[in-house]
Amino acid sequence: MFITDAYAQGAPAADPTGGLMQLLPIILMFVVLWFLMVRPQMKRAKEHKAMIQALAKGDEVITQGGIAGRVTSVDEDFVRVEIAKGVEVTVQKPTIAAVLPKGTLKNL
Repeated sequence: MFITDAYAQGAPAADPTGGLMQLLPIILMFVVLWFLMVRPQMKRAKEHKAMIQALAKGDEVITQGGIAGRVTSVDEDFVRVEIAKGVEVTVQKPTIAAVLPKGTLKNL
């Protein structure tokens, strides 16, 4: 008498996709980021590593600091670069930004 009758509400309709449609935009965003940002960066890093491993005496290079010179010796972690006649600097291998075509330094 003191308690009123409680009636159950209708159960919500079940999602036929199992909630996948709610996660689809997030999954799509990660896929786009992978193909536009992560994958190209990994490709550039792989190419740079191959270029560094292929360094040899006599290659004309440019460092990330903008110094151009000719490789005089290659060690495991360092490279000696001749930047002027009789002037050599020692740089770490990862600081080599590019290997220039032969004869480029003569034109500078």
